[in-house]
Amino acid sequence: MCNIPSHSRGDKLPKKEAMPSYNQRQLVRAAGVVMAAFGVSRALGLARDMIIARQFGTSQELGAYLAAFRVPDLIFYLIAGGALGSAFIPTFTSYLAQGREDSAWRLANAIYTWVLLLLTGLAAIAACSAPQLARLIVPGFDPQAQALTAWLMRRMLIAPVIFGLSGVSMGALNAYQHFLWPALAPAVYNLAIIAAAWWGAPRWGVRSLAVAVVIGAAGHWGVQLPALWRRGWRYEPRLDWRSPGVREVGRLMLPRTVGLAAVQFNFLINTILASTLGGEAIAALDFAWKLMLLPQGVLALAVATAAFPTFSALAAQERLTEMRSTLVDTLQAVLYLSIPAGVGLLVLRVPIIRVLLERGLFDQGSTEAVAWALQFFALGLIGHAGVEILARAFYALHDTRTPVGIGLAAMAGNIALSLLLKGPLGHGGLALANTLATYGELAALLWAIRPRLQGLEGARFLPACRRMVVAAGIMGLVLGLTSGKVAGGPLVVAASNLALGIVVYVGASWMLGADDLRAAWGLVQQGRRS
Repeated sequence: MCNIPSHSRGDKLPKKEAMPSYNQRQLVRAAGVVMAAFGVSRALGLARDMIIARQFGTSQELGAYLAAFRVPDLIFYLIAGGALGSAFIPTFTSYLAQGREDSAWRLANAIYTWVLLLLTGLAAIAACSAPQLARLIVPGFDPQAQALTAWLMRRMLIAPVIFGLSGVSMGALNAYQHFLWPALAPAVYNLAIIAAAWWGAPRWGVRSLAVAVVIGAAGHWGVQLPALWRRGWRYEPRLDWRSPGVREVGRLMLPRTVGLAAVQFNFLINTILASTLGGEAIAALDFAWKLMLLPQGVLALAVATAAFPTFSALAAQERLTEMRSTLVDTLQAVLYLSIPAGVGLLVLRVPIIRVLLERGLFDQGSTEAVAWALQFFALGLIGHAGVEILARAFYALHDTRTPVGIGLAAMAGNIALSLLLKGPLGHGGLALANTLATYGELAALLWAIRPRLQGLEGARFLPACRRMVVAAGIMGLVLGLTSGKVAGGPLVVAASNLALGIVVYVGASWMLGADDLRAAWGLVQQGRRS
């Protein structure tokens, strides 16, 4: 039990006072640590997908496993997920900034308790309704595949409860500027699924993956607990529903939860639509989405995770000029890396898929199905990267309503475009709808945050973006002209073109005078030193 002493000021939310200094070097160092850890996690995630592709291809059995995730994911994002982090970290950080660590841990224990109760209740209800939910989610599947979906769903419903607790742990550690173990936690999760796919799938099929999801979720949480204990945390069940801190977290979470629920609802709609487009559509979309997320996670999500506590600290001190400059610097560094990554993924999608996935049951037909969706997802990589950064800037300002409102509009547009485009483009239309909606969301977020930060330093930001686009365009043109002329197997072709693309982009950037080259290199260098 945690014996947390009472505080003379009670649980009132802290007022803005002096806080520790947060500088660009600290942000770059944190981003380097998180990028390295996310790189390890993404590499393991890629290995996981490679093994799963080898064992199952783009079969309907794998589609059932992926569809079964939809309800656990929806429950997780309704209660925890990104909503919890975006609401919990600023509130927890505010207590720490006042030197009120006791109140901060009381808040953490209350959130732990609420997450445990709410997620357990929703998971139990969903488990009882699994057969009916499966028929709703995959109406295009036959009864046997629907029954398999329900079986898998019931087992995986344990995972969101554990992930919710892990999310609170992750938020607390990030508030302490401790990023390493939270960033490595997904690696533990991926290792569990890799083991199940390699050794369990030949004997128990896709059912082994469902069990591994639960084991991996436990590892995701458990790997963070020692770091929390070293900070002095001990769990004490409490609700504290009248506490200003708990109410502030709830207030900030509510609109964000609505937004994330809308995102998951959109994924649910896409799964329903994809189930009617053939047995391989769900799996093909999922593989294409994960290939797009590989660079997005290493580049954008890692930097956004590291930047969020710094944004929160600067916003709490009302140092908006510094926050604006930090935001623009962060956006430029992320876009400098994301723009060529998106172009490269688009041009080299077929050799990349062949190198990473085409083996075992994943044949040439599977490659073509994934490539068809990936070309449309790759176009949206830049939009996803920008949204990750801008959304966290709003959360740091304790404004969850604006990005959520914009996100809701984007998701509505996504669903409408999916219904419109799935006819002529099949599952590729669902990917294109996502990309178009994401760019609309990015444009709206940029427009909405400008008055909050008194501009976005467009005099340096816009020319920098133009230089990046031109450099990436030159790279794409060169790759398009040479990719079909490289002799050798898929690995040689992909590696040669990747190396050529890097050289061309860096060279073009240097000739165009892009300062972002040094900023991006600084992320790598500082990450090595940290």
